[in-house]
Amino acid sequence: MDTGTPPSRQGFLGAVLAAAVGWCAGGGGAHAGLPRTDPGAQGVAAVGLLDVVDALDRHEGLHSMMIVRRGNVVAEGWWRPYDPGTPHALYSLSKSFTSTAVGLAVAEGKLSVADPVLPFFPDDAPAEPSAQLRAMRVADLLRMSTGQQTEPPRPPEGGWVKAFLGHPVPFKPGTHFLYNTPATFMQSAIVQRATGENLLDYLTPRLFAPLGIEGATWEASPEGISMGGVGLSLRTEDIATFGQFLLQRGRWEGRQIVPEEWIAAATARQTANGSNPSSDWDQGYGYQFWRCRHGAFRGDGAFGQFCVVLPEQEAVVAITAGTKDMQGILDILWRHLLPALRPEPVTDDPELVARLRERLAALTLPTPVPGTPARAHVGRAFAFADNARRIERVVVESDDERGCDVLCLSIAGREERIACGRGTWRVGEAALEPLPRQPVAAAGGWEGDTFTARICFPRTPFVVTMPLAFTADGVTLALRTNVGFGKTTEDPLTGRPVAAAR
Repeated sequence: MDTGTPPSRQGFLGAVLAAAVGWCAGGGGAHAGLPRTDPGAQGVAAVGLLDVVDALDRHEGLHSMMIVRRGNVVAEGWWRPYDPGTPHALYSLSKSFTSTAVGLAVAEGKLSVADPVLPFFPDDAPAEPSAQLRAMRVADLLRMSTGQQTEPPRPPEGGWVKAFLGHPVPFKPGTHFLYNTPATFMQSAIVQRATGENLLDYLTPRLFAPLGIEGATWEASPEGISMGGVGLSLRTEDIATFGQFLLQRGRWEGRQIVPEEWIAAATARQTANGSNPSSDWDQGYGYQFWRCRHGAFRGDGAFGQFCVVLPEQEAVVAITAGTKDMQGILDILWRHLLPALRPEPVTDDPELVARLRERLAALTLPTPVPGTPARAHVGRAFAFADNARRIERVVVESDDERGCDVLCLSIAGREERIACGRGTWRVGEAALEPLPRQPVAAAGGWEGDTFTARICFPRTPFVVTMPLAFTADGVTLALRTNVGFGKTTEDPLTGRPVAAAR
């Protein structure tokens, strides 16, 4: 379980596995959007930013970060093979966008937070709804205070609304906090019922287009309802732009897009959810936003997807990651970023600013040490018994001309050839059970008789590491994933030699 991640996230999100570098003016291909300036001009000390970057780099699993001060990007970086232009799965950070859609629908008079939930879905209501279910309001969905003790199921065949309404409601709505991703799905369903549009279509002209956010995708339920609580994918700068929009209380380029009163209510403490003063998960909950220490608030998603807004410091931080320790990321911001934010402009040593630029430009996820290929094992084919990943056979080939090794896998009757750069990431495409076919970046290296392939799925938090330990009469594959909702290390597979693959 992720450190700092409420256990109740695990069940509902478990089904959602299918989901260059720059700084300031040199954004490494980031789409035009927020202005860039030197950090000192916005009162941000470069030495403090260096501390932030160094600490995040030591914190395993960062994929990107962008720091905005007073509306200007003062630092940004992507850990290769992640890049500015590729959308990243947001997981529960999606919830904050769903809340904003509800706010827009309220502003348009389509619904009210005081509306009871049940009348929106007369065809899915239980035959004899309980008094607590009849009392459940839209506001209770927003505050994660539905009165349910456990998360409702999400049947794979559909019927998510019916499953939610049929789930027990033992507590009076509004009195019991339960982090409840299906409650966010219900908000999505209500917006769609009230407006006739799914969340993506509804938000595109009202929020995404005015903010310059393009290419957003949102996974849907079997009935075509945007998932709401998860499923949204955006670029890092889109997250930062949304954060700046929240900092400006719903105003953008002179236009009030979402009422200021809604942003204030959504990001305020609506529900008490704990009492640990050292935990950023115990500071209260708003309308699909978490309250933080230091007067901040945030949207966040599993494995380290963050939109952190610091109103008192006029700052926003956007982060994507694949980490098991989400609280650790926030601790880094409080420890290193807060002291770097000054009320007046800062005059920095040019050499320090240059070092910050270089540091941001060199960020990369670690690759296996290239080593020297063990020629005795190159080209040998090995077969595996039946296994959960459905890996049937493996061969490692060398391609010295292209400076890579090629991991050749037979998976469920299909062939996957994944080029692994030697000490660098090579871009390709692959499908590894249970992840569907999508872009990947891979690196590999030899250490004695062991070849290790590291395969990154840059649209997701996931990085799969596959060490193959060869012997004269077999190979052992011990596959592991950096993060996950269940086990991340699998039982080793033993392969036996077969006739040459090719």
